[in-house]
Amino acid sequence: MLKAGIVGLPNVGKSTLFNAVTRTRKAQAANYPFCTIDPNVGIVTVPDERMYVLQKIAKTSVVIPAAIEFVDIAGLVKGASAGEGLGNKFLSHIREVDAIVQVVRCFEDADIHHVAGTVDPVRDIETITTELVLADLEAVKKRLQSVAKDAKRGDKQALAEETVLKKLEPHLDSGKPALTLELTPEDKAISRLFWLMTDKPTIFACNVKESDLATAESNPHVLKVRQYAQNHFACEAVVISAQIESDLVDLSPEEAAEFLKELGVKESGVGGLIRATYHLLGLRTYFTAGEKEVRAWTIHAGDTAPKAAGVIHSDFERGFIKAETVAYDDLVQCGSVAGAREKGLYRMEGKEYVVKDGDVLLFKFNV
Repeated sequence: MLKAGIVGLPNVGKSTLFNAVTRTRKAQAANYPFCTIDPNVGIVTVPDERMYVLQKIAKTSVVIPAAIEFVDIAGLVKGASAGEGLGNKFLSHIREVDAIVQVVRCFEDADIHHVAGTVDPVRDIETITTELVLADLEAVKKRLQSVAKDAKRGDKQALAEETVLKKLEPHLDSGKPALTLELTPEDKAISRLFWLMTDKPTIFACNVKESDLATAESNPHVLKVRQYAQNHFACEAVVISAQIESDLVDLSPEEAAEFLKELGVKESGVGGLIRATYHLLGLRTYFTAGEKEVRAWTIHAGDTAPKAAGVIHSDFERGFIKAETVAYDDLVQCGSVAGAREKGLYRMEGKEYVVKDGDVLLFKFNV
């Protein structure tokens, strides 16, 4: 299962957010730096209203959502790349995740200490980015030294690595994250071998106060983060209120909906963050739907039908014959599989078919 790491400075709401997305109180959330040292790990279900629409069509009581893993990583501080604040240990945890959710404090509160003394989300992002870039630059320099001898001998792999490393070094040295360096698909494949932290897909979570959630789109801190994320990372920034969602953990769905309604919002933003992170990891969903259950299955964008079948069981992929396929929107519009068949929207797809997000599939196989 792919992992998304929740990172940020101390006291920005990381552990509160982790508790919110995992619907637990597993992570200690306190008003002092480094209340998290060892990372907390939790499995998170991906909110998807399509499952409940399919549930009505399939007339089943069982719904099984897709899931991803979130990791709550301790707060980084300035100097982490040089070992400050147990930085080396924390950086190693970031290397192990597949994507980064950087939590940024976008609220003022004199009672909650900020390590820099004032709230400035862009400064905070730059602090985190600088530490990750410096650590990556050190890793690139070491790798260059290790491949130099083999590259001189003409070893093809070493030469290919050296070429990419020599592109990465000046880019990182200028303070830019590795993911913003333009590389060919072949070079990108090689760069992934280096496990650089700034090469990981990134999304920013703007953490706002409960009272600011309804007006978050005009929050000056949020606007600055969105602009910075687009200009410097070409990525998304979503608004969340970790404290609200944490308060919702103990409420029933009906009570939670009523609570949010009173605040003037539909959700705290955590559901949207989970969905955005799922897509950030390059993941997509297809469904199986029948009287037994409706289930969301996780695949990678671009996976073919046999690969998708293999997610259910390796025998399905090995003995794949065909996939009976209908698009989610078409099935909902027709109201049933029989209706989709009558309109010619229920089709047979072969081994070359690339599964689309929302496809409802039934596999035929023989082993």
